[in-house]
Amino acid sequence: MTDTPSFWRTKPLDAMSRAEWESLCDGCGRCCLHKLRDEDTDRLAFTNVGCRLLDGQSCQCKDYENRKKRVPDCVKLTPKRVAAIDWLPPTCAYRLLAEGRDLPWWHPLVSGSPETVHEAGVSVRGRTVPEREAGDFEDHVVAWPGRWPAGAKSRRRPG
Repeated sequence: MTDTPSFWRTKPLDAMSRAEWESLCDGCGRCCLHKLRDEDTDRLAFTNVGCRLLDGQSCQCKDYENRKKRVPDCVKLTPKRVAAIDWLPPTCAYRLLAEGRDLPWWHPLVSGSPETVHEAGVSVRGRTVPEREAGDFEDHVVAWPGRWPAGAKSRRRPG
């Protein structure tokens, strides 16, 4: 039996199949949080306000296949777009691979479990305010979506 390298270590993003590309999403939900951009400074601010299609418990889109129809400004990630987007969280697999880095221990493709993204504190589970209940998004500016959680930095599952 030979150990073949994982596809994300051998293929560039633009050579991946659709299934491979989709499997890179760790299911954290951070990209589905609203971001604010200052018109004068171009500074980016993260909020804890989830898109109206974000399920705050599962951290998944409630209607992924139809998201662009239901939320016209939803951004469909592509290899070309990943390189140009400055708001992807630092933990995002697409961003990490585009920067030449590897997937972390808690990524489901590495750990074999979709729960490790939650165990490591990377996901938005239990930390969001629904879009339709938020009021002014400016009142919900938070720093954590733009940071690596402490539990995600260690090489071992928390325990």
